[in-house]
Amino acid sequence: MRFVTYASSGVPSRVGRLDGDTVLDVGFDGDMVAFIEAGAPPGVERAVPGARLLAPLVPRSFRDFLAFEGHLVNAYRNLGREVPAEWYEVPVYYRSMGTTVIGPDTVLPWPSYSRQLDHELELAAVIGRPCRDVRAEDALDSVFGYTIWNDMSARDVQRRELPVGMGPAKAKEWDGSNVLGPCIVTPDEIDLDTLELEVRVNGERWGGDRVSAMHHSFGDLIAYASQDQTLLPGEVLGSGTATGGSGLEQDRWIQPGDVIEMEAGPIGVLRNTVGTPTPAPTHQRKDN
Repeated sequence: MRFVTYASSGVPSRVGRLDGDTVLDVGFDGDMVAFIEAGAPPGVERAVPGARLLAPLVPRSFRDFLAFEGHLVNAYRNLGREVPAEWYEVPVYYRSMGTTVIGPDTVLPWPSYSRQLDHELELAAVIGRPCRDVRAEDALDSVFGYTIWNDMSARDVQRRELPVGMGPAKAKEWDGSNVLGPCIVTPDEIDLDTLELEVRVNGERWGGDRVSAMHHSFGDLIAYASQDQTLLPGEVLGSGTATGGSGLEQDRWIQPGDVIEMEAGPIGVLRNTVGTPTPAPTHQRKDN
């Protein structure tokens, strides 16, 4: 099934299901996280004319990993570095706020403190039930579904933050920096062995890869994150950027007005337009 969060005339936000291109309200009074936590209960469905898709959920949290070796090799080459040996052993991640999320067919805010914005093509797993100390071979049983994640990055800011050894911080986090959508597809409709990810900018393919190319699988990611910690329904774990899924890897950079399309099989296309940089407030203009 393909689940969405939608808005329509007089209705700011409801949980729905996609039947082809038609949005069906699922008859649930609550947001997507509550719907997942309740076990996606069946209800009386009705078609919703003129529904507009929002981000499919506001996650409890984001965990973003680095699982595609091709992306890492390309990015580190452009940074004049080599992939750390530890990366092959430990599927590390960083955390981000669910409140930064926006959805499909919206304008991507360009943060005032950055002049070099980048996109990142990722597949994201949405946790469907509490899990702790789960084994990698059992971990996918805890997944409610998958969606596309465009993890926006302020690269000039990232270069200043990385040497400190913390973060990323403002390089990855502002209102609208995490883009999800257009829907959450349940695991019975997703074949991770054959699923392909692709990103296009203004209709031109910039990159992509098969999910099967991940060095650390989604089972590995969930198992690592759940060590001595309970993962809750509505938490999102990202694959990290697919090979060729960012401008950093190619030294190609998106510009205001560009249309970014990310596609992943039955999940569909996550489409957004890049916004215009706004002047930085006076107190931010020292070195930007």
